Amino acid sequence: MESAQTPLETFANANSFDVDHKTGFMPSQVPLECLPSTWELWESLLDEAIHEKLRPGDQIGLSEEDAARSGRWRKRVREAPTLSSIDLNAPPLLRRAHLVLTFLLHFYVQSLPPTAEIRIPKSISIPVLRVSKTLDMPPVATFADTVLYNWNLSTLASSSSSNVTDPATLTLDTLRSQTLFTSLPSEQHFYLSSALIELRGVEALSIMRTTFDEIFVGDSLASSRITLWLDRLEVVIRELRELLLSVRDGCDPDVYWNDVRPWFRGEDSDTAVEGKPRRWVFEGLEDPENEDLERPKELSGASAGQSSLVHALDCFLGVENVRTGADGKPSFMSRMQVYMPRPHRLFLDHLAKTERPLRKFVMESEDEGLREAFNRAVMALKEFRDAHMIIITLYIIGPARRERERRRLEQEEVGKKEREEKEKQLKGTGGTDLVKFLKTTREQTRQTVVEPAM
Repeated sequence: MESAQTPLETFANANSFDVDHKTGFMPSQVPLECLPSTWELWESLLDEAIHEKLRPGDQIGLSEEDAARSGRWRKRVREAPTLSSIDLNAPPLLRRAHLVLTFLLHFYVQSLPPTAEIRIPKSISIPVLRVSKTLDMPPVATFADTVLYNWNLSTLASSSSSNVTDPATLTLDTLRSQTLFTSLPSEQHFYLSSALIELRGVEALSIMRTTFDEIFVGDSLASSRITLWLDRLEVVIRELRELLLSVRDGCDPDVYWNDVRPWFRGEDSDTAVEGKPRRWVFEGLEDPENEDLERPKELSGASAGQSSLVHALDCFLGVENVRTGADGKPSFMSRMQVYMPRPHRLFLDHLAKTERPLRKFVMESEDEGLREAFNRAVMALKEFRDAHMIIITLYIIGPARRERERRRLEQEEVGKKEREEKEKQLKGTGGTDLVKFLKTTREQTRQTVVEPAM
């Protein structure tokens, strides 16, 4: 049985969890941008899909030529050979392979007509299942694919090495995304805004490490130092909030909703057939040589809820996220950890096992200054979630309502008498009822504050 690590050991061994002291949950080196020639076919098919400017099969205004172009590309994918898996001992290759294969998967699925059966050909299904099994990640596009392992330095970044020596110098001008579904500036800005949040969060991770050092000491002087670190954490979280809101500066809500978001929807966000998700069928699983592979049980799309940084902040401050919903199923936050890189999941697991959590230390302390600093940090995190609500309203709820209204007017114009059915739950890219989820987590964060000592 694996022995639990203390937070001190967790941070001391952070590199073994792929958590870098300079770049946090992002890699310290620029991710691999192209697979070697052995797997060039996958890169070529992806380049072709991007070059052809494929459009989602359920997009309003889709022309016959758009549909035909997508059909021709899918035919080439279906006729492509099934290449062998990536070298299992090369993480950079595996990460790039997962990105390429899941992008191909989403291009194939989301370009299909909205009522078509979803059968993923062996040329994609078997390689993506094998690579995903090795990485212990679902065979679907994730936050890691679109953000963590999907960037490079732009020509404006003055760096002679692939090492990211100073993350503080990385900005929207010095970073670029490697791979995009649409090649639209809004898509790139959306991904890079999240990347900058991850990089700014590195200081938060450093504060966590230092605070656990002080909790281990546990005297009055340590309490004073923790107070200062919590004051600094409040500043960092407020800056994370500003970075979150800055997505509005370069990502158009309607472009995101109509052109970008459809591509990385997961199986559980599909409501094309009578409001029910279509099952994604992975062909080739019935073959004897693939008997070690299993059909994934859940396939949500990429979501900011898969950011390990936010989960780490919750864990550090003692926000008690509900692990199961009212229906007894895993909660959204619990489900999203499955989509994180395995080392990051292990990091969070170890962080959660501390025997001396910060909130308990604060509650047992008689230092009112410490309590106040802790509560300010918690409220800053609550305001970060308020900002997330603003973004969700702007990019998901608002465009969804406008689309429903357009469809209602179209129905009236063709003489249909039936009114639109009751509003379905609004779903984000992760397939959750976003409003309910965000309100719940915001309230859980608020309830984390520590009352004054009697």
